[in-house]
Amino acid sequence: MSKKDRYDTTDLDEDQFEPGSQRRVLKNLLHITSRREMDGVEGREQVRALEELAMVYDKHRRFTAADVCRIHRAWLRPVYSWAGQYRQVNLKKDSFFFAAAAHIPRLMADFERGPLKRHTPCCPASPDRLAAALAEVHVELVLIHPFREGNGRAARILAVLMGLQAGLPPLYFDKLSGRRRQEYFAAVRAGLDRNYGPMAELFSAVIERTLQIHGKQ
Repeated sequence: MSKKDRYDTTDLDEDQFEPGSQRRVLKNLLHITSRREMDGVEGREQVRALEELAMVYDKHRRFTAADVCRIHRAWLRPVYSWAGQYRQVNLKKDSFFFAAAAHIPRLMADFERGPLKRHTPCCPASPDRLAAALAEVHVELVLIHPFREGNGRAARILAVLMGLQAGLPPLYFDKLSGRRRQEYFAAVRAGLDRNYGPMAELFSAVIERTLQIHGKQ
């Protein structure tokens, strides 16, 4: 992953990157300087965390902002000292600014009272209704972008846990690259106008692919 693929930041000191990483890897507890190595570590830790969390949250759990922090911390606690903590820096992707850091606590409280309360516990429903619920929660969380790193993947872990509540197998997410990556970011941006349709279409494809893999279609 090149430097330009990383999120740009404002008010971020250089010492928050791992020395020797050419600003490609955030300062971490493992002193990893290679982006490829870090991707591997984060991927393995994500699998471990999901197995852990699936044992913690049952089908009756209404998720909260604190649970979102717990998900992020369960995943990245071996890697970053700030795992599970709201970011203190502002982030942007190209010319798109995510929510200002100072507003995150309030926005996460709204997220808990809104999408999380509406859609969790996530009950069994038609694939289209499940896709719509997952899309709204995912888009709103990603737009807040509460953490310094790993927001999209934390949102996917939450989607998997919601899917399990609804009786789905663990959701299978294809890697986002090329056209699919652009479709994903366009779907996130559409959420600025509360238009969750594009993301719901992507989640419908995820659900369909997941059911195919598990022989349920």
